[in-house]
Amino acid sequence: MRTIQVKQLNYDLTAVAGLALVGDYLKTIEPVLKRLDKALPVRAGVANSDILRSYVGLLVQGKSDFDAVENYRGDKFYKQSLGVELLASSPTLRQRMDAQASSLSEHVPAMIETLLKSHRPDYGVLPCGWLAVDIDTFAMDNGGTSKEGVGRTYAGVDGYCPLASYIGAYGWPLELSLRPGTQHSAKDTEDNLKRVIPMAQRLSAAGPKAPLLARLDSGFDSAALMACVESMNQPGQGQQSVQVDFLIKWNPRSTDRAEMAAQLDACAHSESAVQWTQPRAGKRVALWEQPVSVEGIQRPVRRVLRLAERTISASGQHLIVPEYELDGWTSTLPQSIGAQQIIDLYADHGTHEQFHAEFKTDLDLTRLPSGKFETNALVCHLAALAMNILRLMGQRGLLGPDAPVRHSAKRRRIKTVIQELIYRAGRLIDSGRKLILGLGANDRAAKVFKQMHLELAGAT
Repeated sequence: MRTIQVKQLNYDLTAVAGLALVGDYLKTIEPVLKRLDKALPVRAGVANSDILRSYVGLLVQGKSDFDAVENYRGDKFYKQSLGVELLASSPTLRQRMDAQASSLSEHVPAMIETLLKSHRPDYGVLPCGWLAVDIDTFAMDNGGTSKEGVGRTYAGVDGYCPLASYIGAYGWPLELSLRPGTQHSAKDTEDNLKRVIPMAQRLSAAGPKAPLLARLDSGFDSAALMACVESMNQPGQGQQSVQVDFLIKWNPRSTDRAEMAAQLDACAHSESAVQWTQPRAGKRVALWEQPVSVEGIQRPVRRVLRLAERTISASGQHLIVPEYELDGWTSTLPQSIGAQQIIDLYADHGTHEQFHAEFKTDLDLTRLPSGKFETNALVCHLAALAMNILRLMGQRGLLGPDAPVRHSAKRRRIKTVIQELIYRAGRLIDSGRKLILGLGANDRAAKVFKQMHLELAGAT
């Protein structure tokens, strides 16, 4: 067997050829980046647009540490692929993001909206015809640090509780809004809804033209939040061609379950009696609906309720005192959507937990890189942009017949996109006033990679 020798060659190689595709997507938001530079001019040094381009280039590789940019100092391909004129050093990247975090963050939503409007992806409309807008918080463990805003979260760890908003069934993030760890889910959520829902309405109007369904858990069970969502259907609010409904898990709070079961039994012989079903011995379940009056909402609102009574546990143990489990879901969906369908629609809301996991693990954002809250908030906004770029790459490049061999799926995990399309070996050839990115003869992704680049170059 021949021995392998290691040599450093005299031409440029890259292990992240997929950044060429990221740069193609960044060209789509070039008008927003130009507005950013005009609004936040720099007399000398690195432009603010280059700061954002450089950091997005790290995020799409699953890197969030500022020091990671040092690996690309003097790397011609990194700058050329992302359209960076002057690559910032690690201290410059950190200092600029610290100094102008709030101002830079204001421009990111327009970048996300422009990107999605330009490429009109398949968001994943629900079988019932609505386009989901899933909104929820999740915990980021940053324990053992003294970072600004770190506090005890509902998950029992010290960290942050960002509010994430996704459109569609495939996890397209509209916003990742950083929050202190101790902040309650419903606090200041109206401000988020007033940004996210109109954006979702505009995207739906430009794409599938489907009504929206805002899905939230019981932490957001508030008449004020329901009225806020409903206000997006009023004149002068949002995109009026797209209707928005809500489906919010009801918080029963101090409701007496045993008393409610007794009331249902007392009305067993009336015409409007709720029927009990018995899925197994020792368990019976009641499912019914009731109208709800919510201040600020004129159209019908209903609540689907489900009460389960257990006298025998699932393991066969007879209980001295019955156990009760009460669930409810409040919605403006029409009566054509039945009670069980309402429950199934909310159960599908749980898919968004996978998207949270992709933010924390695939993009390496469990522990945020800065000690300053506003800088970490900017990192989260840019992470939403980076995830959308990777989602676009995955949907266009990893679902067709020419994609690298993978099991069939409707979407690809962010980690898969990074592995299959970002981390590709390539050689940068500068010849005849042309820059050529050469992929290996044995590269299984070369065909789809080239096709994507040609399509994106034509679109921009």
